[in-house]
Amino acid sequence: MIEWSETELLIRDAIREFVDKEIRPHLDALESGTLPPYDIIRKMFASFGIDALARESVSKLLSKSPGSGSGGGLAFGGQEAMALIAVSELAGVSLGIVASLGVSIGLTAQTILTKGTQAQKERWLPGLATFEKVGAWAITEPDSGSDAFGGMKTSVRRDGDEYVLNGQKTFITNGPYADTIIVYAKLDDGSAVRDRKVLTFVLDKGMPGLTQGKPFKKMGMMSSPTGELFFSDVRLGRDRLLGESETGRDGDSKAEVKSGFAVERIGVAALALGIINECHRLCVDYAKNRKLWGQEIGRFQLIQLKLAKMEVARINVQNMVFQLIETLRAGKMPTLAEASAMKLYSSEAATEVAMEAVQLFGGNGYMAEYRVEQLARDAKSLMIYAGSNEIQVTHIAKGLLGR
Repeated sequence: MIEWSETELLIRDAIREFVDKEIRPHLDALESGTLPPYDIIRKMFASFGIDALARESVSKLLSKSPGSGSGGGLAFGGQEAMALIAVSELAGVSLGIVASLGVSIGLTAQTILTKGTQAQKERWLPGLATFEKVGAWAITEPDSGSDAFGGMKTSVRRDGDEYVLNGQKTFITNGPYADTIIVYAKLDDGSAVRDRKVLTFVLDKGMPGLTQGKPFKKMGMMSSPTGELFFSDVRLGRDRLLGESETGRDGDSKAEVKSGFAVERIGVAALALGIINECHRLCVDYAKNRKLWGQEIGRFQLIQLKLAKMEVARINVQNMVFQLIETLRAGKMPTLAEASAMKLYSSEAATEVAMEAVQLFGGNGYMAEYRVEQLARDAKSLMIYAGSNEIQVTHIAKGLLGR
């Protein structure tokens, strides 16, 4: 794939029209955190028929006999290009909206789809797939960060036929408002803490002992509510243990979590492309119209150098996304090391482009009115989101060294 098809360009233009009509007028409220993004996402689903398509997709998945496979899952469903175009276009105007949508559909629902029993899929997938319900995926803790498994303190202990959950999660996207929450916890079985099995549970909003904290104030991505979750003797039936098994394929969740990390990281390339495209568009327009010393600033060579480097970054990240689409269409997934390489490069490229956009705009670039300052704050989050870039270096090196 070397360029978007005519159909894909039509889809892109339709999404841009929706963005201009339904998102840009509300950006101040979204980016101040006073307007949660969920109703806008639902309106987008309804406008493009995504809710109906999701409902049909889930119905087909659930009608299959148990063990027959996920049929490609909910994340793309054979529409890889359309999904990545949508993600990219939304990221260029409000990265937080994409984060909230991606965690709910791409992590929460996908985890239930790949790991849950037939009954669990029927119980939780329909609401999540259509975005009637908001999902959260909770693994990060105050003292664990990049050491997600080793530093995990949230635990469950067996109590008869049930489990009792205690602990805390932080930096949880959608955490303050989520209806359905995937929680990872270590089984307290008396073994060394770092070696304990990690189990996956599904919680629902309002359960006794579950507290959903208020949204954090963040540097960027305020349109995506992020917060803490607290668990105090939350009683969980076995029906809430994903896979309803502590052993075998449906037991320890560590391998499945690593697969989730890969999905998150490949998505960063599309997010970065959206930010780069928007910075590129704003800067080209500004260079043509802003005048100093009687001429457009686009005539100055240093401005031209900035624009040229933005174009190089745009081409490189776009080609990375094109390669990703071809890989997914072939029924394959990038390895964790490949996903980490995509995340590392694209997030750094987006951050560099966005910071240069602020510089190109000068004093105006530092003002919220011109939006490049928001893009710079959002871009920086990509270097931390889905694992810090320092951790990506480790995963890439391990992949190359066969470790």
